[in-house]
Formats: sequence, structure tokens, C-alpha cells
Amino acid sequence: MKALEAAQAKMRADGQPQQAIDVFSAFYRQLEHGASGLIAEADIEPLANIPSLEELNYSAEELRAAAGQTVVIKLNGGLGTGMGMEQAKSLLPVKHQLSFLDLIVDQIQYVRSSLGVRTPLLFMNSFRTRADTLEVLAKHPDLAVDDLPLDFVQNREPKLLEDTLEPVSWPTDPALEWCPPGHADIYTALDSSGILDKLLAAGMRYASISNSDNLGANPDPAMMAWFAQTGAPYAAEVCRRTPADVKGGYLVVRRSDGRLILRETAQTAPEDAARAADLTVHRYFHTNNLWFDLQALRAELDRTGGVLDLPLIRNAKTVDPTDSTSPKVIQIESAMGAAVSLFDGAQAIEVDRARFLPVKSTNDLLLLRSDVYDVGSDYQMRSRLDDVPAVDLDSRYYKNMADFDKRIAFPVSLVNAESFTVRGDWTFGEGVVVRGKVALADEGGPRHVDSGTVLSGV
Repeated sequence: MKALEAAQAKMRADGQPQQAIDVFSAFYRQLEHGASGLIAEADIEPLANIPSLEELNYSAEELRAAAGQTVVIKLNGGLGTGMGMEQAKSLLPVKHQLSFLDLIVDQIQYVRSSLGVRTPLLFMNSFRTRADTLEVLAKHPDLAVDDLPLDFVQNREPKLLEDTLEPVSWPTDPALEWCPPGHADIYTALDSSGILDKLLAAGMRYASISNSDNLGANPDPAMMAWFAQTGAPYAAEVCRRTPADVKGGYLVVRRSDGRLILRETAQTAPEDAARAADLTVHRYFHTNNLWFDLQALRAELDRTGGVLDLPLIRNAKTVDPTDSTSPKVIQIESAMGAAVSLFDGAQAIEVDRARFLPVKSTNDLLLLRSDVYDVGSDYQMRSRLDDVPAVDLDSRYYKNMADFDKRIAFPVSLVNAESFTVRGDWTFGEGVVVRGKVALADEGGPRHVDSGTVLSGV
């Protein structure tokens, strides 16, 4: 218990709200009692027979009514550290020198102007993304709605030493002693910041949640109308799984009570791995695009004293992610989508792959910057192809944004490509075109592709 008390004291000294400390403590006790968060295959059934976005058809009045009661929330705490960044990933230019943030703002402004509504936009920032994000948003003085803020800040908690569960000390870089609690912190942060009650007081009833690096999850009034008319307290968007999606979370039905629950890769036992990866069994993956009724969330938080009963995700790391010899730690996390299990009547809806365009690597970014994707007059990102080409860049030279931008300073044409693989240190001039299946080999030193070159493969 002394280890927990030390972690609580550390959070208190850091200024974390008591509600966040209470949530952390509840997860800590799960961890202390050996909870792994595993979800056994024998206890679940696959998701089936769900509605599809293609079936939606609403009048302008229905769209306007739903959009007028919906707040759009973007998760914007990521620094893009996996891409070598030290600022919000959403500040990266994506198309025509517009960043993720620019396009998100343009998308919401389009909905507002086309329907004559004032749909609020909110960002859940981290301490490290807030200043840069608000500086960009300040360029849009008409973005705020009434007295609602543009953002709120997610909480943070201490990393725990794996052997003792004590908060780790790392004087070399004290910032590495902390970690985010996972996306499920949105519920705690909305409540402890007072934003949830402000939204309800402003007449908001519904919330649409998605990651800021997923431009496919645009604020869609048809989706807003669908959710409003279901009367459901909670809903999740899912897509058909492909072999590339076997590591992501997906929804299943819990046999004991018939409720939907989220199963993450880390919650799958080794003996269940083969069936979990079978696309004919578990056909849909979770996009992390969520919807919930603000009144239902308020009621559940009140019922539980602000500590939602969510499953633990025990994330084993090293205190310095770049140093495998640094002390082993546990990060206590929980998935935002796991809240689906808390609400009776929660639903899932199948959406087109177009609503899932996350940028997790420079491979994804190269594709979005290419001519495979266009930005429409509604500022939505749309693919020109049914099947987008596979991109695989050599991580030694393209993983970090500084290295990527130095070598690929201009968009590459991929609209006629099937795949594009680069091995070795290649730089590219302007107007390079890729056709078919192209693979550039490592030739043992820096190589350059001249401007206007057409690379053709089989």
C-alpha cells in the first residue's frame, strides 16, 4: 500500500485532480491483485448483424437538429514521437500546406455554414501539445462557440517499477516518469475539468470522438442524425478487418450479459491468438471513432462516483522507450472504447474504410500527401482508388519526419501504383511518378531520383 500512497502523493504534488487520482488508484488495485485484462475467447461471441452507414438517409431538418446538439471532440495529445517529432502530430502539413488541425477546422466550419448550426469543436490536448495547438487555433477567432473552451487537458500518471509497483524515479529526464492513462482518460478529464457540465448547460446532448490524425473521421451530419435517432447511450464505428488490422482492437459480445465489449490485442491470451486473428470469425475492427450521449455519461459518472468500471490494460515498457536497458516499468492504461460495456443498449455501426485514415507512420503520410487522396470542397479527404497502394519506406532513412522531409520534399504520384517499396537512402525530386509495383533496392549509399522521373514496375 505504501507504493500506491507514493504514487498518489506524486500525482497530488503534480496538481492532478482528485478524480484522476481516484481512477488511477482503482486501476492500481486491479494491477496489484494480478488483473491482466485478458478476455477469453470462450467468454465472447463475434459481432454480427449491425447497421451500415450506407443505409442512412435523413432530411435537412433532421441533419440540422442533430448537428445542433452534437459536440465534436478530437483526441490531440499525441506528439508523434514514433515519427521523431516533439510537437503535436496534428501540426504536420498534409495537403496543400494545410495541417491536420487546419483541415479539422475547415471540416467543422463547412458543417456549420452548410447547415446553419454552431456545432462546437473541442480538442483533448496533453500538457505537451496544448500551447502549439492553441497558437494555431488562435488564427480562427470565430471557432469558439459562446463561452465553451476550445480544449481541455488530459491527465497524467506515474509509470510504475515492474517489480515493486512504486513510482519510478528518472532524474536524467523527469518527464519520462509520467505517462498518459490511455484514451479512456477522456471521461475523467471531461468531468474533472467541468467541460461535461458546460456542454450539457449549453444544450449539447451528443458527442462525436475521434483521433486528430484520422482525417477520415470528418464531422458527418448523417452520422450525427443516426446516433441521435437510435436513442443509444453509446456507439462505436467499426470497419471490415483486413490482414493489416489483426493487431487492432475489435468489438465482441460478452456471453454473460449480451453487452458489447472491446477486446484489444493486449487482452488476448496466447492460446486464443489464432482465432482472434481469424477474419472470418471476428470480421470488424474498432476505428476509435465513438459516439456517446452526454446525459448518459453524466448519469454513469454520478452513479460510480466518477470512477468508471473499465478494464485494465497492463502495458509493459522501459522508463526510457529509446533505451531497452533502462528500468522496466508498467503503464496503467485503459481504452476509450472499453466504455461500450458500461451502457445497456450500446450499438455498433459499420462504416466505410474512408472514415479510417490514421497516420501512424511516414508511410501513411506519404500516401495522404500523394495524388491518391483529394480534398473536396467540404474539406473531406477522399481516395481516388478503391484499393490504395501499399507503401513501405526504409525505417533507417524515413521513419523520422526530419529525415523524411529531407529525402521526400515533394509529393510523389502514386495514383497509378500498386505498391512502392524503398530500401536504402534515396532522395526524390519534384514530380516523381510511380506506376505498378516499384521497389528501389539499397545500393549501398545515397541515391537520387531526378525530378519528373517515371518509375515503372510490374
